[in-house]
Amino acid sequence: MSSQPQAIFSLDKLYVKDISLELPNAPKIFLNREQPNIELNLSFNSEQLDSGIYQTVLHAVVNAKVGGEQMFLIEIDQAGIFQMKNIPQEQMELLHNIECPNILFPYLREAVSDLSTRAGFIPVVLAPVNFAFLYQQKQQAQAGSANNTIN
Repeated sequence: MSSQPQAIFSLDKLYVKDISLELPNAPKIFLNREQPNIELNLSFNSEQLDSGIYQTVLHAVVNAKVGGEQMFLIEIDQAGIFQMKNIPQEQMELLHNIECPNILFPYLREAVSDLSTRAGFIPVVLAPVNFAFLYQQKQQAQAGSANNTIN
């Protein structure tokens, strides 16, 4: 029998923390039939709320433009409250940087698609994001900058 407590990782609450939709050139922009250029900026952060309780917020800015004119701008903070207990510290970093954003992303993706449709445009379907790859890139960049400061 092991006396180590069982590891717990669960999503306790999922919610939209902040959401914004702007159509600065409506109604004139609806006369334009060109396909927009869609830019996505994505970021996230995690913070401890209580012992073993963390909030992760996935922030997205979706900017749609045709030529120099803005069609719409969507900003959304998709959040989740996660329970993480009895997890080794090295695994906590992976949960915060990979698993939590992976869990939140489909909900953010659905909200962006729904908002763009409600705004009168075709649905914007965001491509999947590989958070493991992004985390790996971040680790390599940090290792590279650490090597540069040591030399």
